[in-house]
Parts: sequence; C-alpha cells; structure tokens
Amino acid sequence: MIDVRKSVAALAVAASVGGLLGAIAAPAQAQTIKAVMHSDVKILDPIWTTAYIQRNFGYMVWDTLFAMDEKFDVKPQMVDKYEVSADKLTWTFTLRDGLVWTDGKPVTSDDCIASIKRWAARDSMGQKMMGSVASLEKVDDKTFKMMMKEPYGLVLQSLGKPSSNVPFMMPKHTAETDPNTQIKIEDVIGSGPFVFEAKEWKPGEKVVFTKNKAYKPRTEPASGLAGGKVVKVDRVEWIAMPDQQTQVAALQNGEVDMLEQPSTDLLPLLSKDKNVKLVEFNPLGNQYVMRFNQIQKPFDNAKIRHAVMVAFGQEDFLKATIGDAKYYKVCKAVFICGTPLASEEGMADVLNQNAAKAKELLKEAGYDGTPIVLLQSTDLQVLTNLAPVAKSQLEAAGFKVDMQSSDWQSVVARRVKKDAPDKGGWNLMLTSWVAADILNPVMAGFFNASCDKAMFGWPCDETIEKMRDGYAKESDPAKQKQIAIDLQKYWVNHPTHVILGQWYQPAVLRTSLDGMMVAPAPVFWNMTKK
Repeated sequence: MIDVRKSVAALAVAASVGGLLGAIAAPAQAQTIKAVMHSDVKILDPIWTTAYIQRNFGYMVWDTLFAMDEKFDVKPQMVDKYEVSADKLTWTFTLRDGLVWTDGKPVTSDDCIASIKRWAARDSMGQKMMGSVASLEKVDDKTFKMMMKEPYGLVLQSLGKPSSNVPFMMPKHTAETDPNTQIKIEDVIGSGPFVFEAKEWKPGEKVVFTKNKAYKPRTEPASGLAGGKVVKVDRVEWIAMPDQQTQVAALQNGEVDMLEQPSTDLLPLLSKDKNVKLVEFNPLGNQYVMRFNQIQKPFDNAKIRHAVMVAFGQEDFLKATIGDAKYYKVCKAVFICGTPLASEEGMADVLNQNAAKAKELLKEAGYDGTPIVLLQSTDLQVLTNLAPVAKSQLEAAGFKVDMQSSDWQSVVARRVKKDAPDKGGWNLMLTSWVAADILNPVMAGFFNASCDKAMFGWPCDETIEKMRDGYAKESDPAKQKQIAIDLQKYWVNHPTHVILGQWYQPAVLRTSLDGMMVAPAPVFWNMTKK
C-alpha cells in the first residue's frame, strides 16, 4: 500500500564545513491531495465520451467559456465580456486577459471556435444550439462572434453546460481532431487550473496533476464551477483502488485523503470516525437509467421498449445498488424530482413492475424470444448490481437475457459500437446521469433523437426533436414546462431510455481537507490540506 503520510517536521542534517557545524533543513514536501475516484482513467478525451471520470479529468486540465455557479446561474469564465444584438442574432464574446496554454501559447478565438464545433458535434445540447447557428466568425485574436439564423434562448446555458459533455476549450490543433476519434496524449494541452503530468500517468495505478502556475483565476469568489479557480495545493493524485474495503482502510489510515464514491453501506462506519467527514457536494443527486439500442432488434420496436417501461419497478434497483433509503428516492419524474420541470404526468401505468401486463404487450408486439445482450459493469459499486436486477425483471416479463460482464471502461468503449449484439454490439446498457445534466429536454442527452447524430442508442424520432426545438426556442417558463410535460407523455410510449430512480452520493474526506466546492462534478480548486 502506498504510504502518503506527510512528514510534520523538517529533517535536520548536520554537516561540518570548514570546522563549522550547521543544520540544513530539507525542502518541504509538496502539498498533495490523494483521492480515490469512482473509476480509473484510461481515456483522456472528455468530448469523445460522456463518462464522468473523463469529465472530471477535463475540469482539472481545461477551462470553459462560461460556468454554472452553485445557484445554477451561468457566469462568464474564460469570457471577459459578451454582448447580444437587439435582434438576438449576433452574440459577441471577448476572452479575458492572461489565458495561456500549458505549452506557453496564448488562448485565441480560433481555439474557441474550433472547440465549440468539436464539442457541438458530440453533445446533445451543442447539436441543438448549432442548428440555430449560421456561423462562428473570428473578429480578432481575443474576440469572436456567433451569428444566429434565428433567436435561440439557450446559448449561455449551452456554453456553460456543467456536465457531460462539457464544452471545454482546447487548442485549435487538438480541437480539429475528428469528434469521433480520441485525442492523443500529446494533445492534452490545457489552460485550466491543473497540469496533467503525462509522464507520471500509470493506468490502473494513478493519474497525477500539478498546480498550473501560469493559470490566472478570475477575481470573483469560487462558486460551484464558476468564479476564481484558485489552486491551494501543489499536487493532486488520483489513486486507482477498486476494492471498497481497501479504500476505506486507506482513508482511515491516512494513506489517501478522499473517496469520491464510497459504498453507501460503509457510510455509517465512516460517519463515526472522528478523522473523516461526509461531504454532500452534489445535493441534487443523480438518476439511474437504462439505455436502449434502437438500431438493433428488438428495441427498434417502440411497443417492445414500452413493455420494458411497464415491466420495470425502480425500488429493486435502488435497494440493490444504494440500499439505504436515506440515499435514494423513487421518482417517476423524468426531469428530476424537486426541480422546476418535475412532473409525473403520463407515468401512472409504467414503472410499476407489472410483469403480467408486460408479457401481454410483448406478445402483441411480436417479440420472438431472441436473447437480448445486456451489458454489466463489474467494477463500479454504484452500477454493478443494476444489471442483475434488470435481468430478473426482464425475464419475469418474458425476455430472454444474455448478461455480459466487463469493467466500466470496456462498457464505455463497447456502447459506441453499432455492430449486431452477437458481433460485439449490445441491446441494453445501464448508467447514471448527474441531475445537472438532465434538467430539461435539450440538456438531457438521452432525449436527443436525431438518428446518427444522437448519443449511443441512436434513437430517431422527429416528434421528439420537434418538441426539443420548441423548448429551446420558447422563452416563457410556463410554456416550456408544458412542452416538457407533453414530451414526457409522448416518450412513455416511445421511450429512448428508462429512468430507474434518483440517488445521492456524499464524498468522504479526511478532516485535514477543506473547501470542496458544491457542484455537479468533484473539483479540486479551492481545496486546502492541513
């Protein structure tokens, strides 16, 4: 086990020079936070994948034009000022002074234009925004314009999107990488608060970041993902440690400082330890979901997808993964219970675990008994038990299920494949969204139904897309909510995914750490270590 205990006293070294005896103090050890994250880092591109460990990596290395604060308001981040023309058709953005890449080159408007284009090619919200964009034009090295075909109400919300995919700004040559191809390790050149130490990266062991001494924080206080990203430690190491018991022992022994996602059944034990504390950094929580692959049978059939909605009940999933009811909530609202668009309209006849009714629907839909490939992640505690529950509920409804198990990063790589399930593809996979990703129909990636441009699963539904367009162009909150309700009612019978309930995850930190931000993603600026 790696010993990370920090020395509390300088080492005195006696030396005799020219008959004189002196004491020489060794240099102070670099102040280092050692954290166990929810997954190992094997992919470096947060645009290529929506996986949250890559999003977390992105926040360390890159910065964003805008960012969401802890009140969910969007604030300028890399942008110094912006203007909107009276007709709402021209947005002008000017970068703030002092932005430089870690290779020493200044951040320019060319970099930002290329980054926006690459992000928008992959992201649900970016795609919808770019559908209303006529062009992105450089004014000078620090200023660029977004010319619109029509007024679009979610420009700032899109550019300040807090979670996957985050519109991180990258150097032009990096951002010109094909959106469907991962960037190379040598292209991980950031302008954010930390520097990725590529030479120290050991997949399966650790990822190392050091303070970016060239980074110039904003002057405002840090708030959520916005404000001044002031780094107060020298170094952050993400330690790969899959076993939960080993993680807890390492935390209690002071060998690591933080566990991002400890098992909920261990939280009562940890809460009694005077040397650690539980931190609710993401109070809105998360939502479990199962995703259909709609380009492969049988889930190209909406009636069969609806039958799954009828077959499933949320509580078994939540009990199997989270266990403690303190940390989960049964909720049929697609857009997160407790938020403005939350509603259960249209949901009365689904998510009741009605296997008998689901069997009738499958027979009517013509399901032929072909086994469906269900992907299971085995190395993330918060996901591992979802697939066995899904398998049980699906089989009770009359499906034949082939559950195939692998680590999460392998699931992430496989879910983008369009091959037939017996050729390395898939039918169903399970994951989780942070609540801040799914607060409205445009933001929620699994509602993107734009065929080949949609996220893995590739739903193709003109009605859903028209509703999402209508939401994006509507400025009246009451009308926006009605559009969201209408979409939910339609979606029940034409589902792109199934929601499996909400859950909450505190991080556990040693009491020597302070300053963790309340935000949809775990970030390490503003944190101090005693």
